[in-house]
Amino acid sequence: LIEHSFLLPKAAVTDAELTVHIRPALREAESHRPAMGASAMKYNGASLYTRKAPHMYGWDIMPRILSGGLWRPARIEFRPETRIEETYLVTSELNPNAGSAAVMLCYAVRRGGEKDLSIRCEGVCGESRFLAEEPLWFHSGRLYAHIPDARLWWPRGRGEQNLYTVTVTLLQNGEAIDRKVFRAGLRTDALDHAPVGPDAPEGNFQIKVNGEPVFILGANWVPADAFHSRDNARIPAMLELLSDIGCNAVRCWGGNVYEDDTFFDICDEKGILVWQDFAMACALYPQDGVMRRALRAEAVSVTRKLRQHPSLCLWAGDNECDQSYVFQRPARDPNHNVLTRRVLPEVLREHDGFRPYLPSSPYYDEASVRNKTGIPEDHLWGARQYFKDGYYARSKARFVSEIGYHGCPSPGSVARFISPENLWPRRNREWILHSTSPEPVAESPYGYRNELMSQQIRHLFDADPDSLERFALASQLTQAEAMKYFIELFRSQKGLRTGIIWWNLIDGWPQFSDAVADYYFKRKQAYAVIRRSQTPVCIMASDQGNEDVALYAANDTKGKVSVAYKVYDAWDHRRELLSGALELKPDSVLRLTALAPKGEQTMLIIEYTADGESFKNYYLYGRPTFDFDAVLDTLRAEGLFEAEGFREEAEGLSRR
Repeated sequence: LIEHSFLLPKAAVTDAELTVHIRPALREAESHRPAMGASAMKYNGASLYTRKAPHMYGWDIMPRILSGGLWRPARIEFRPETRIEETYLVTSELNPNAGSAAVMLCYAVRRGGEKDLSIRCEGVCGESRFLAEEPLWFHSGRLYAHIPDARLWWPRGRGEQNLYTVTVTLLQNGEAIDRKVFRAGLRTDALDHAPVGPDAPEGNFQIKVNGEPVFILGANWVPADAFHSRDNARIPAMLELLSDIGCNAVRCWGGNVYEDDTFFDICDEKGILVWQDFAMACALYPQDGVMRRALRAEAVSVTRKLRQHPSLCLWAGDNECDQSYVFQRPARDPNHNVLTRRVLPEVLREHDGFRPYLPSSPYYDEASVRNKTGIPEDHLWGARQYFKDGYYARSKARFVSEIGYHGCPSPGSVARFISPENLWPRRNREWILHSTSPEPVAESPYGYRNELMSQQIRHLFDADPDSLERFALASQLTQAEAMKYFIELFRSQKGLRTGIIWWNLIDGWPQFSDAVADYYFKRKQAYAVIRRSQTPVCIMASDQGNEDVALYAANDTKGKVSVAYKVYDAWDHRRELLSGALELKPDSVLRLTALAPKGEQTMLIIEYTADGESFKNYYLYGRPTFDFDAVLDTLRAEGLFEAEGFREEAEGLSRR
């Protein structure tokens, strides 16, 4: 993301040589004087002093591989002395009802002494066009154009993803001497954010596009690969999964690298909203001048590169750094963090003052710290025990940007990264290293995952699987039930809740994790379950954290939808419990009826049509523990077990 410009005399061009010196990251970090006010997790201390992706130092989702090098293409460009330096096309006005918009081109040029210069901007999207041109009075300025037949860019499920091809031309006496071509979408985005207070007991956190609230169904985006030179080969297929599973948003987590234009181009085309953290995570970073200058230069480069993408809807200062202040003992006030309260806002005001900014995720404003009130946007992890233990349902967060549950990869995938002699039993060094822990000891800060998966199985099934196949099956069913519960809990409370971004889509290396697709793109059972739960029109059952279970109908589309449904008791000879038909209002959720099956436990099968298209959902009713074989056999019989990587030819695998 770093761009350097050199002016070389023409005679020297053939002899030019560019040398790049890469210093070892740890040695570079050790050259900085330690800041006693700074702190990080056990393995990440060096990450505070070098601007590299935090995950490289070791994380509970990525191995410690502290590489260095040029991992994206590098090139030398020869540019004209008089040229376009910078452009940024902004939607300055928008009237969706009238179908009109206005745009503003912010531009800067480098003048090499030429006179009689002018700047022209034209955009084309199908039959819609705009054009503006004026003489150049200074090296920077703004051009304006009105578009009466504007074609707007909308997120997935809200409308078309119209993209204008925009050409900005620098002219001298009417002749083009430089040109820039890019794509742009006409849209506005906003964040209605209100802290918890007397006038807003739950606060507010609502993302809006083109003035319309969007209920967010998203996934967290973690590193595509432990070695980032392999990212581009994986990202298109990863984003295809994101679209297929029904997400309209993705959060680029702050422990990662900044993704390249390829990532954002695909999100532009698919209508996937991008929440972009700046690359800081789970730490108290140094506040000195060295850090401020480094972060400022990084933020300027990142902002200028990515701001033109219509999919980019929100900047966030970091991941969980406010929490690092608040949870520290003694606690400190994160509002004194000059990096996220001063440096980054200043950069964004100068280079992208038209997009919302959140200082941290989750964000603790001064009132929440002073009064110890709740916050409207939160990360819900808790003790990670039974997913219905009340911690999740009792949360007053309007929006959750991290929430997840562990799921073991399929046996076929595990066999690709664990040696044959260590596949089972699971309590060994290889399982711990891939759990993920930089140290192969269960007592390490990140060595907890394998036992946690086992514990979560016991919460739901009271089972201690005696083979890899049964362990993976039970773990995946448990993960699927948890993720289903989280998403449908939030969708059934639409209005009070405004979105959920779950953790996470796919692994960046072979491991045991919360991802719903493993490193080899094998989809776990949770993938199929989430895909059903995230359909734009969904009939679901939810207990909303209390004893009453009811049927809900959610419609996230902008139009009315005709729905017909039937609910069966799968464990009572598939007896029909109820049926009905109705018309759902746009952007709505409706409580249909309470549910009271005969037995204390059962699986409810929900079949429904939405405007004639058929769908299927289910609900595991009752209190745990459940019979593992009964649950698995019912899912298979109903065509609802869709996990990949198990031995499909093995009849009755669940009982082995």
